[in-house]
Amino acid sequence: MKKCVVILSLLVLFAACKKENEAESKIAEIPAPTVKIERFDKDFFAGGPGSLPELKAKYPFLFPEGNEDAVWLNKMKDPFMLKLKAEAEKKFPNLNVLEDDMSAFLQHIKYYYPQLPTPKVISLVTDDNEIKAVYTPQVILIPLSLYLGKDNYLYEGLNKYEIEQYEPSQIMPDLAGSFCYGKIAPPRDKQLLSLMVYWGKELYMKDILIPETPDNNRIGYTKEQMQWAEANETEIWRYFVDKKILYDSDPKLAPRFINPAPFSKFYLELDNESPGRIGQWLGWQIVKSYVENNKNVPLQDLLAMDAKTIFDNSKYKPKK
Repeated sequence: MKKCVVILSLLVLFAACKKENEAESKIAEIPAPTVKIERFDKDFFAGGPGSLPELKAKYPFLFPEGNEDAVWLNKMKDPFMLKLKAEAEKKFPNLNVLEDDMSAFLQHIKYYYPQLPTPKVISLVTDDNEIKAVYTPQVILIPLSLYLGKDNYLYEGLNKYEIEQYEPSQIMPDLAGSFCYGKIAPPRDKQLLSLMVYWGKELYMKDILIPETPDNNRIGYTKEQMQWAEANETEIWRYFVDKKILYDSDPKLAPRFINPAPFSKFYLELDNESPGRIGQWLGWQIVKSYVENNKNVPLQDLLAMDAKTIFDNSKYKPKK
């Protein structure tokens, strides 16, 4: 009996891989957009005060109304901004690799969302550490100053678990996450399962939009954190089931298992070993299991589907 279960699992996995390969073959037939990233991060500081009118004409969306010219002139000579600019140039002397990644990403979007236009792509530096890579149908903004590497001296004083993701490898996952905004139906309730599946859908979207990106980067984990999650999947699931929290709407559950944090809060000795957002990771596994077992469901239907329907039809079981 056990042997039959293993064979059945392998057949399901094979079918899922076959479907993914078929999709990738069709995507490869779509002409990949040529991406040339416009380096506002260099242009802004290159010409001095006299270049401001030209910059406004070229990048009007980066100069919102209501700010006097003095605001921008002060930024041109601000010591911290100049350090950010210097570090960005050092870390990103060219953006050739990023342009190739961006081209592949936009090619995948064309397959799943053919009606969307191809946006222009602009890099910049900013002293705002809240807004990372942003996708809109008209323009993609890449704040290079938030991807200088976790050990960059300019990040001193920021939360350690946050700057773990200030790596160049997080540009594409952050961008794919931004693309997902508004495309996934919001949770219909505040149950933990609904939150888990919502974020699981976003992570699944990253699977299909940036398939060459390693799994740990898609969720913003280190390799060690990813290994911990995979090795402890059974224990994590058993905890959620035994504590009967899957259908619980306690507002304290999101900070414990969904929201960004240094670690997840099981209130056990293993907490410090665990990565934060473990509920997102587990929701990812549920959504992937659903897709593997329901191969003909269109992407748009999946994104609109409620969490309970996905869970009940996912046949999800921990892998270990």
